[in-house]
Amino acid sequence: MDYTNLIRDIRRALPDLELRQDEPMREHCSFRIGGPAAVMALPGSAEELERLCALLRRAGTEPLVIGKGTNILPPDGPLDRFVVAACPGAGQVRAEGHEITADCGATLAAAAVAAARAGLTGLEFAHGIPGSVGGGVVMNAGAYGGELKDVVRRTEYLDDGLVRRTVTGPEHGFSYRHSVFSGSRAVILRTVFSLVPGDPEEIRERMRQLSERRRASQPLDMPSAGSTFKRPAEGYAAALIEQAGLKGYRIGGAQVSEKHAGFVVNTGSATAADVLRLMEHIQQTVLARSGVALEPEVLILGR
Repeated sequence: MDYTNLIRDIRRALPDLELRQDEPMREHCSFRIGGPAAVMALPGSAEELERLCALLRRAGTEPLVIGKGTNILPPDGPLDRFVVAACPGAGQVRAEGHEITADCGATLAAAAVAAARAGLTGLEFAHGIPGSVGGGVVMNAGAYGGELKDVVRRTEYLDDGLVRRTVTGPEHGFSYRHSVFSGSRAVILRTVFSLVPGDPEEIRERMRQLSERRRASQPLDMPSAGSTFKRPAEGYAAALIEQAGLKGYRIGGAQVSEKHAGFVVNTGSATAADVLRLMEHIQQTVLARSGVALEPEVLILGR
């Protein structure tokens, strides 16, 4: 697709919006893998994101909206999409009463830190999750027994018609790694977390303990997309992969982490093709050994 006229029109309407052509996706995903996106926009606020989406809709262009890219695998070759990275500037976090309001591009870590500073407990588990608030809500991110469904009160978003809507409580449709937004064209603008008062020192200590636990058990020093597969109904993905003798198994530059078998890591030269071949080998081997079909948690782009 020729984006020349679209880029010109966007620059006229949103002169402060940062636009990049042929932007390497590897610079915008935690796997550090991926070829160039045709166009990438980096909104400076949730409001600029909203205006951009309206312009793209009028032009008949369906954008690919991402946050920090911590749960995606872009293709090795060119990605002929208009990518909107909602993370860079659209990230304000505010504390008021027992609530934390976070724009879509804010990191979950920033929201957790803001809660700790305000003496609010409930978000400690999110401190080490590397993704954005918007992406976290879409997939109901969680760790160490906590999930966003436990603390999200309401979310403001753009629906398919780019009309501002708000969902509250059960309307989010949260379940394991899923929400009402999963697979939809909705664009999250901001989310409000409802928390409870707590002792700031105890909150910070809990966050410190979880950080140490994460560093001790996960390969945080290597590029990855976190847990590669969803937790199956029977057991845990990491345990099933390790029991299948695949810990440390490698295809090209992609490897099953020697530290945590639930992670596929980029050893430095991995391609998307390497990761996909390794994921398929893991699925086939685990299925043959234990009869469990592992479902990817990573979103594979370009398919």
